[in-house]
Amino acid sequence: MADVAREAGVSHQTVSRVLNDHPNVSPDTRARVEAAIKRLGYRRNLVARALVTRTTRTLGVVSFDTTLYGPASTIYGIEQAARTAGYFVSIVSLKTIDSAGVRDAVGYLTEQGVDGVVVVAPQRSAARALESLPSGTPVVAVEGTHTADMSVVSIDQVAGARLATEHLLGLGHETVWHVGGPLDWLETEGRIEGWRGVLEAAGRPVPDPLPGDWSPRSGYEAGKTLAAMPGVTAVFVANDQMALGVLRALSEQGVRVPEQISIVGFDDIPESEFFSPPLTTVRQDFAALGRQCIQVLLRQLEAGPAAQEHLVVPPGFVVRSSTAPAR
Repeated sequence: MADVAREAGVSHQTVSRVLNDHPNVSPDTRARVEAAIKRLGYRRNLVARALVTRTTRTLGVVSFDTTLYGPASTIYGIEQAARTAGYFVSIVSLKTIDSAGVRDAVGYLTEQGVDGVVVVAPQRSAARALESLPSGTPVVAVEGTHTADMSVVSIDQVAGARLATEHLLGLGHETVWHVGGPLDWLETEGRIEGWRGVLEAAGRPVPDPLPGDWSPRSGYEAGKTLAAMPGVTAVFVANDQMALGVLRALSEQGVRVPEQISIVGFDDIPESEFFSPPLTTVRQDFAALGRQCIQVLLRQLEAGPAAQEHLVVPPGFVVRSSTAPAR
């Protein structure tokens, strides 16, 4: 910092103010300091800074199964939002979610000096694990249960399922079948709740959900079952990957989409608009989820762990060519 100050012809306090984006620096001085930083290739010593400020400007993230689109996109949204706020992110990915694993992951991140922790907790077992965390560490749960005694930020899964089901009923379909996700997942519960609630409110039959595990293979198996059932004209599938499997199975059985059966997915993965036919689906705004999560955590860092918030991000809906009016 002293080298930068000499190069720019200013004090090291002025360099510090520029580095910390302090407003009381003239544009000309700021430009000289930034030019000196660039010429000298200066990088701040974060370890030294942490010793002075007692903060590392680093946030921890604990997640599970980052191979799945939802958790992976959630982490990306969190990382981008943290970087915009001037924070680095340290990620721990767990193979399985249980109380001991979550405690160990949060403990490891705390030992690394992170200022706060985000736990991506899409499963009920993960939500239960959060209850056993020691107090004192600022923690925000993503996609956790809103009954938890901590801050939670999530996308409204129930509202998304309602959008999908109402769209299909609005096209004149008598009822809507559902291919669900794994039973331990909170998203599965929310999507079933929204789907069932719309059918019951409309006085329509509520078929038993078909089981799935988020994979195209499980959607394919459900699709073969649906193709063999008379009277099925509309299906809401709990994620786009399973919807892809459903589409493949129906095509193999000679069932035309959307002429005979309309399909709606959930997530709006990048590939969904290139399915055959392009998939109507519920869109999850993972960028907004990441921003809200980081904002909640930063407010908690400022006000203390007692400053809990429960925020819900609304979903969107994208109509493409996989749905059509009932014949």
